[in-house]
Amino acid sequence: MDLAYLSDWASLLIRWLHLITGIAWIGTSFYFIGLDNQLDPPRDGNPRVKGEQWAIHGGGFYRKEKYLNAPAQLPEKLHWFKWEAYWTWISGFSLFMLIYWGQASTYLVDPAVMNLSPGVAVAISAAMLVGGWVVYDLVCKSKFAENERNLSIFGVALLVVSAFVACHIFSGRGAFLQIGAMTGTIMVANVAMVIIPGQRKMVAAMQAGQEPDPKYGRWGKQRSVHNTYLTLPVLFLMISPHYPMTWSSDWNWVVLLAITLAGALVRQFFVLRQIGKNQVMLPAMAIAVIVVLAIMLMPKRGPDIAGMDVPSFAEVQAITASHCASCHAARPTFEGIAAAPKGVRFDDPAQIRRWAQAMRQQVATEAMPPGNMTEMTTEERQKILAWVAAGARAD
Repeated sequence: MDLAYLSDWASLLIRWLHLITGIAWIGTSFYFIGLDNQLDPPRDGNPRVKGEQWAIHGGGFYRKEKYLNAPAQLPEKLHWFKWEAYWTWISGFSLFMLIYWGQASTYLVDPAVMNLSPGVAVAISAAMLVGGWVVYDLVCKSKFAENERNLSIFGVALLVVSAFVACHIFSGRGAFLQIGAMTGTIMVANVAMVIIPGQRKMVAAMQAGQEPDPKYGRWGKQRSVHNTYLTLPVLFLMISPHYPMTWSSDWNWVVLLAITLAGALVRQFFVLRQIGKNQVMLPAMAIAVIVVLAIMLMPKRGPDIAGMDVPSFAEVQAITASHCASCHAARPTFEGIAAAPKGVRFDDPAQIRRWAQAMRQQVATEAMPPGNMTEMTTEERQKILAWVAAGARAD
């Protein structure tokens, strides 16, 4: 039985589940934040109702009301929104364990950053996932957090410290996914540990004929707002493995923070737009952040090849055979790899030339080989880059 092949199928199915449930969770979250922001005063003057909204969708009219605390009596049927969040985390964490913990020596550890054993790296990763939530939750429940500005400053500081630490312990790729997993854990814990328990207590109070304590509503709203601003940064972190120019930079922790800022600015634009404020400067600022990043990262082109003789194709082929083809081949020999990543192969002359430009990017940024596990030298990188720059000839 080919375990690597089965692992690839498991990865595919879990990733698909993660995408499906993530769409459901994000859609629900964005919908309710938008609904909260677009409520009008109730026309009937009901003192229990905070606001209402009339809407049309799918060929029908809807009237939605939000109560200040609770209605006069509990309805027979009450819809809950929780499993979207739970299954998004369950699938995402399963994927993280399968890839980044299960193959830690490849994806989580980079000896050039910190020479950790896979077991130690996984232990630190797990500690950061738990510790991030514990610290965040304790601060949210403290007197310090009664001032939303203070809480916002703390949140930014926590992200800065976490990004810096992760990028100086793990590989760049692993660090970005670690921060994504930590942030996602905070988001789902907000639902499971604060929002849902608070809602259960509100329902229990009404069932007992009592008025629910309004603090549970305040706490739930606070955590929902936090989640909505974390969503777009987490989405970027989830797709970042495909773009090594971000996490392979020497200043990758700054890149992570800058793109997180850009995501938050875009989300703020939509939040404000829902209340009638069309602040186009916010997405413009986000675009500016990305453009500046692209310009700052552009000079990094790998080893200097000025004045180098163009190597023969045979030399390039020998380098790829030594450092790349164990994974990038029709039948990979590297443990845990069942098929060539992204379909890129270097075990055939035509395939080497076909993927020359893609190889240049990976070699120049030192994203490949991962953690330089095959110990590709600077001279070998120079030869590949010189060969690609000269047109990737077959002679």
